[in-house]
This record gives sequence, structure tokens and C-alpha cells, in this order.
Amino acid sequence: MRKVVRGKLHGIRVTGADLDYHGSITLDPDHCEAAGILPMEFVDIWNKNSGARISTYVIYGERGSRCCILNGAAARTCQRGDEVIICNSVYVTEHEIEEIKPVILTFHADNSVDERLGYDVSRDEQGRLAFSIIKFD
Repeated sequence: MRKVVRGKLHGIRVTGADLDYHGSITLDPDHCEAAGILPMEFVDIWNKNSGARISTYVIYGERGSRCCILNGAAARTCQRGDEVIICNSVYVTEHEIEEIKPVILTFHADNSVDERLGYDVSRDEQGRLAFSIIKFD
């Protein structure tokens, strides 16, 4: 089994940090649903500003809020306005790699969606794996 990208929120900005909350990251359900991220699912978070890398689980916030709030210990890794990458993953066999179709959202500064992209793995004429990025919008 190999761990691969399942969905990604790329360049979303942190809207808050709540050290006193009991943990997790609070995200807009609209963003999560579009990228295939479930509530309580573990995600990796990479801070583009500081380089910090953490893992935590997702809590859905208010729909349409465009929120990205780091809670508990994770609140110490980010500042309001930092750009982060949030990625979920799935374990697949090498043969299943062609079946998954990850969705990647990129964002404007106000956390509205800029682009909706997809990753596609296929085979070329010689049977070798090939990778491409598909723009949906």
C-alpha cells in the first residue's frame, strides 16, 4: 500500500487561531466537500510562511464562512493570514493509483476558490505511469 494525495486545499489563509480550544482545524464545509475532506479526518498542514508541518483532524465550521482556524496546540504553528496547504490522503495499491482522482482547490486572499484542479494518473502507450494536472473551471 502507498500513501497518496486524496484532496488538497492549496494556499488557503488562516483566519484564526484558538489556543484554548481542545484541538483540530476548523474549516468551511463547502471547501472540504469540494476537495473530499471529511469531518474528523486527519490531515497534514504545511505552513507556507513558516515552514511548520503538523497533523490534526478536521472539524466543520460555519458553511460559507471561508474559515481556516487552527485550534489547540496547532494554534501555535500559524498566524492569521498565513498561507497553508491542507492535504488528506488515502492508501492504495499501485494498481489503484489510476482510479483515484484527487481534487485540489487553490484560493484567493479572501479564501474564495480561485481554481479547481485535479490530479490524473494514467498509462502512456508503453504502459508507463503518466501524471497530469487537469483544470476543471
